Amino acid sequence: MSSPMKDKILEAKAQGRTALIPYLPAGYPDRDQFWKELEMLDAAGAAIIEIGMPFSDPVADGPVVEAACLQVLEDGINLTWIFDGLKKRKGTLNAGLLLMGYLNPVLQYGVERFAEDCEAAGVSGLIIADMPIDEADFVIRAMKPRGVELIPLVGLNTSKERMKLYAKEAEGFVYMVSVLGTTGQRDSLPTEIKAKLTEAKEVFDIPVALGFGLKTPSQLTPFGDLVDAAVVGSSLISHIRDGGTAASYMKAWT
Repeated sequence: MSSPMKDKILEAKAQGRTALIPYLPAGYPDRDQFWKELEMLDAAGAAIIEIGMPFSDPVADGPVVEAACLQVLEDGINLTWIFDGLKKRKGTLNAGLLLMGYLNPVLQYGVERFAEDCEAAGVSGLIIADMPIDEADFVIRAMKPRGVELIPLVGLNTSKERMKLYAKEAEGFVYMVSVLGTTGQRDSLPTEIKAKLTEAKEVFDIPVALGFGLKTPSQLTPFGDLVDAAVVGSSLISHIRDGGTAASYMKAWT
């Protein structure tokens, strides 16, 4: 069975580069500019674009992402707006599309309806940051027939035994959270990441992406082939907030 998320990452790897997965909250920095930034990320070679579903209580997000999410919420950005915009642009982007957020908005929208609209909008991946894998069966059952892969999150405190539990249902890629805490740029990453990445590579037969805290490409150097993809969010948002564009941001990474 085809795996769009995995295929996009392996495509980048075949070209000799780490796949880049930029994250941007839907509607940021404003309704019109968001779509232009998305097109720039795609044109610059993003393997997958992670679109944030804004939520009023983003427990995993650091101050930069949280501020951006609250800004777009105040502007009335919601799932209907996201799906409507993606449906209009379906087939125009080369990057895989992934939605990232929290369970509450998905439940409010309706899980089956959400899955149907993901398929209709060309979305093939989903991350729900506050949903443990052992409580995810009802979401997986809705998403799988629609070609939407539920991406597992694992961290420095995830045991190898628990990783094996995740690996049973894992699709697309596995997202390794590089720090204990919230998202945000960091000048250095914990030294124990390498051992945990090695463990993840042993357990999972899908690509491994590293995220939370990435600021510069040089931070990936110590990990070599252990990292198949890099997720960047806070540094991209900060760059746009300070007057830059996705196109200028991506130059440092591609």
